[in-house]
Amino acid sequence: MAVSLQFMGATRNVTGSCFLLEVKGRRFLIDCGLYQERELRSRNWEPFPADPKSIEAVFLTHAHLDHCGLLPKLVKEGFKGKIMCTSATAEIARIVLLDAAHLQEEDAKFKKKRHEREKRKGPYPEVPLYTEEDAKSVFPLFTPVEYEKAVKIIDSVEAVFYDAGHILGSSIIKINVSSGPVSLVFSGDLGRWDKPIIRDPALIEDADYVVVESTYGDRLHEDLSEIKVKLCDIIISTVNQGGNIIIPSFAVERTQELLYYLNELLQENRIPHLLTFVDSPMAINVIEVFKHHPEYFDEEMLNFIQSGRSPFYFSNLKLTRSVEESKAINRIRGSCIIIAGSGMCTGGRIKHHLVNNIIRPECSILFIGYQAKGTLGREIVDGASEVRIHGQMHPVRANVVKINGFSAHADQRELLRWLTGFRSSPKRVFIVHGEEEAATTFARILNEKFSWQTEIPEYLEKKILI
Repeated sequence: MAVSLQFMGATRNVTGSCFLLEVKGRRFLIDCGLYQERELRSRNWEPFPADPKSIEAVFLTHAHLDHCGLLPKLVKEGFKGKIMCTSATAEIARIVLLDAAHLQEEDAKFKKKRHEREKRKGPYPEVPLYTEEDAKSVFPLFTPVEYEKAVKIIDSVEAVFYDAGHILGSSIIKINVSSGPVSLVFSGDLGRWDKPIIRDPALIEDADYVVVESTYGDRLHEDLSEIKVKLCDIIISTVNQGGNIIIPSFAVERTQELLYYLNELLQENRIPHLLTFVDSPMAINVIEVFKHHPEYFDEEMLNFIQSGRSPFYFSNLKLTRSVEESKAINRIRGSCIIIAGSGMCTGGRIKHHLVNNIIRPECSILFIGYQAKGTLGREIVDGASEVRIHGQMHPVRANVVKINGFSAHADQRELLRWLTGFRSSPKRVFIVHGEEEAATTFARILNEKFSWQTEIPEYLEKKILI
């Protein structure tokens, strides 16, 4: 029986997660993500390497855009199968996809007007990659699954989802092909141990083949205990200078975790009680999803809730949904905290807040998440003296700071901790979802520590497994 795996995304780069599993001519996708790196975005517009009509099911690890963001395009081009994921992933993916579609429609309009004014054409079509209606067409296909309960797809193929500890409802997926027999484990994005709100990643004991992420495969995170210390220092120093704290933040998990820490600092009276804005309708909607799913919370979070407190609300917190409310933030005098998406500054309201604050030396731009190569966020973090926002160049005069401890991705030590859970050596480990240096470093360390056969696949490379 032929079983093959083709790497259709997240190869030697971080975004665009997508893997095609073929079992005796029957096809399944693991993830279907959007490319966010500037030099790779053209792939979003290219035809899928495999005909969407030929794919029977999608196994979705979680609801981040780089894992689910091309689902509307897949459905638009003919996919009609089930999209299997946890119930929380399905809820969050609906929010994420609608937001992505809205942003693409708005960006397409903006680019068309700008190109008409400048009498030129950009590198991409002046139409959205997909619309809100396209996004909605995905929703009926979501098929919720529970952790650690085998789901049969066809007679010879079953899938089991395990908690990845990355974001609410995120999954490690193990696929068993009984007629092989052969088993594959896809790590998705692995989370970290001892983080607040959600549980630690599940350990998997055996697999023939492992597809593992390597986003932070070449580095270690700051200690979690340092997060509050650094957050406190940045806020106080910026307030003393009379500036704003601008925080580009992912709407899913990162914003909620940030509010958790801010809440604790306020209760401990360690930071000024500033006006704090969550200027992201998507993040606000995701907060509501968290309320629906306490079954995914860890013990610390459950104790927080049982004490009668809300980790996501505090005095002076303003949740801004409308455009008018968002614009009004810029009329405020005195320091405030502005949390807005997107986390890599590739779109959304954060761009408007950057325009208004990045030229002010008294302000701070605080990054609390990974910035992929080729994104605006990466340019700023890497020390660009000026950046292009909304078609115009802006000098970077604000204080740019980064707290790595917030990351929801396992670092090198934590990735090794997860892989140590395997009781027997896999036949092969495929290293994905990492930039070249991170993936190469992690492959070398795996070889030294475990003597496992490791590979870093190329884009569209196909492996015959049996």
